[in-house]
Amino acid sequence: MSDDVWLPIRPEEIPQLPVGFRYLFWDGGEDGRQPFPGDPADCVAYVVPYMKPHAVRVRPLEALRTVRLVQTLTAGVDDVAGPVSALPPGVRLCNARGVHEASTAELALTLTLASLRGVPGFVRAQDEGSWAGGFRPALADRSVLIVGYGSIGSAIEDRLVPFEVARVARVARSARTTARGPVHPIAALPELLPEADVVMLVTPLTEETRGLADAEFLARMKDGALLVNVGRGPVVDTKALLTEVETGRITAALDVTDPEPLPPGHPLWSAPGVLISPHVGGPTSAFLPRAKRLLTDQLTRLVNREPLRNVVLTTGDRPGRG
Repeated sequence: MSDDVWLPIRPEEIPQLPVGFRYLFWDGGEDGRQPFPGDPADCVAYVVPYMKPHAVRVRPLEALRTVRLVQTLTAGVDDVAGPVSALPPGVRLCNARGVHEASTAELALTLTLASLRGVPGFVRAQDEGSWAGGFRPALADRSVLIVGYGSIGSAIEDRLVPFEVARVARVARSARTTARGPVHPIAALPELLPEADVVMLVTPLTEETRGLADAEFLARMKDGALLVNVGRGPVVDTKALLTEVETGRITAALDVTDPEPLPPGHPLWSAPGVLISPHVGGPTSAFLPRAKRLLTDQLTRLVNREPLRNVVLTTGDRPGRG
């Protein structure tokens, strides 16, 4: 019996992997049916393939009865948390905090600036050979509300600094104080939403955040405000959003949608004032080097029996301890 680690990146491409494990490559294959690389009973760490269909990502989990670590390469773990919770006690599910902050923050700013400055309209006008000018809102002097002030939310604020915004308000699951100022609890949203010109959603998908941006939430946004979602699609009530944007009262820039992928003919595609990108916050040139550094560090911790990073839940723990 060996201590196997299943990696979706070829082991020879990851420098300085610790000695003590047998590293096997498995990413599901092109069709998702790639055979397992070894006996699932020998797998002690499973690194979930990145950007693969859900069925592929969770396919090995049922068979991994001796696994100790399930490591995602995504910031969100909502799609694998259920199957992992069914594993024997003591399995740690860890996310990829530290991998996607730069790329997702970049995209959040890109979507915000593109929407405010009317870049989609410029592209359409260019396709038609039309010179379409006019005044547009700037990000400068605007008030920004970041809903979901974790590591990505903090990275977004880092990048807002040069743009001379008037104010940044921060919201997270619970209140706390940071060097930049207070972080408000979710309960404060009714008071904060009417003051924001740009509302950025960066929350993970949980029972608390599912449908957070519902009809009441959106109605509290000020006229002309922009909603930016780089978190998870179901955080926004799609029907309620369509109702608002179709009136022209608010606009939206969405990297994630509900449903996702957004099917052809869905009304979001043609809704006025809506900019859509196809869930591309993470997959950039910044991903791979950061992912490799995370895996090297995490597996070194595992082999040395040191505390792991980014533990989201531990199977068998009482609620709230994971």
